[in-house]
Amino acid sequence: MQLPFDLAKPVAIGADHAGFEYKEYLISFLEGKNIAFTDFGTHSADSVDYPDFAHPVASAVESGTASFGILLCGSANGVAITANKHQGVRAAICWGVELAQLARLHNDANILCIPARFVRESDAEKMVHTFMTTLFEGGRHAGRVGKITCS
Repeated sequence: MQLPFDLAKPVAIGADHAGFEYKEYLISFLEGKNIAFTDFGTHSADSVDYPDFAHPVASAVESGTASFGILLCGSANGVAITANKHQGVRAAICWGVELAQLARLHNDANILCIPARFVRESDAEKMVHTFMTTLFEGGRHAGRVGKITCS
């Protein structure tokens, strides 16, 4: 089975305080699949600022040191807005498996942003699995994705 991401590189994962518990849950999921990851924090449920974790994850994806990224916060809006400031990053907010699949199929998304306050942990796990196993469809979508980057 061909995978869309080079899993020889680690997955970059990060969250703010609202996503901390889900991040820990998803790290256990990745460990169970023997998938390497880099945890960019946070490392507790204490209140923090989401850009402090979104920027390092996005930078790892942008530079190619990470295969793809996972970001979590309460609504996923803050981490997605922050991550999408980075060139070559296509961060998608997903609250269901079908959206995670479409983000890969149609948008070639490379960072999955999960709203921890609005999904169940088991659904977040299914979204990560779907995201990391769904190939970009290309075709008519490739031209559209090619128009995203600003010059």
